[in-house]
Amino acid sequence: MQAAAIVAMVAHAILTITPSHHTLLHALSTPNPSDPQVLQSTFHGVSLNLPRPSFSIAATVRKKQFSVLAVSKKAVAVLKGDSKVEGVVTLTQEDDGRTTVNVRVTGLTPGLHGFHLHEYGDTTNGCMSTGAHFNPNRMTHGAPEDKVRHAGDLGNIVANADGVAEATVVDKQIPLSGPNSVIGRAFVVHELEDDLGKGGHELSLTTGNAGGRLACGVVGLTPI
Repeated sequence: MQAAAIVAMVAHAILTITPSHHTLLHALSTPNPSDPQVLQSTFHGVSLNLPRPSFSIAATVRKKQFSVLAVSKKAVAVLKGDSKVEGVVTLTQEDDGRTTVNVRVTGLTPGLHGFHLHEYGDTTNGCMSTGAHFNPNRMTHGAPEDKVRHAGDLGNIVANADGVAEATVVDKQIPLSGPNSVIGRAFVVHELEDDLGKGGHELSLTTGNAGGRLACGVVGLTPI
């Protein structure tokens, strides 16, 4: 009881000495000009218009410099047959560019000899089982520079007085990769000159009337 009475007395004292809320508001809203301690203010509230935070995450990607390396491919064919004619053919190609063919054949009679890529790498019956000229576009026989030609029409190689023929052929129709790849097919050296489809012979538009097959070799990939 005594504690409750003390609390009641304290509360009464606070209410007695504290001016009412309305009195304070009235004093602030209607200041007395003669009272220098009362300040006039037209500020009625706080309006904060804060911009929404905008986060921009920029992923910084380092630009890497890529150096494209040329893809080199190389193949080889070793030519042999029933005669003394033999030789080596090497093929190189950069990316999807033209194929360079280097030929060296020995044991030939001096003069021109047809040199072709044949369809199959099958030598079970000697050079005869290598099939016809490689001809994926179903054209007639022609010269290497002709638009109408077999892909395997590589013209003639020329043997010197010693029976040695060396030649370099650069051609775009005998790639080392892709659907028309020459890998697994065969090169053939012929007995006679290839008339390049212009000889008027009944075989001119199929074989160039180049005669028998002296030597042949299957094309296989080799290390660079």
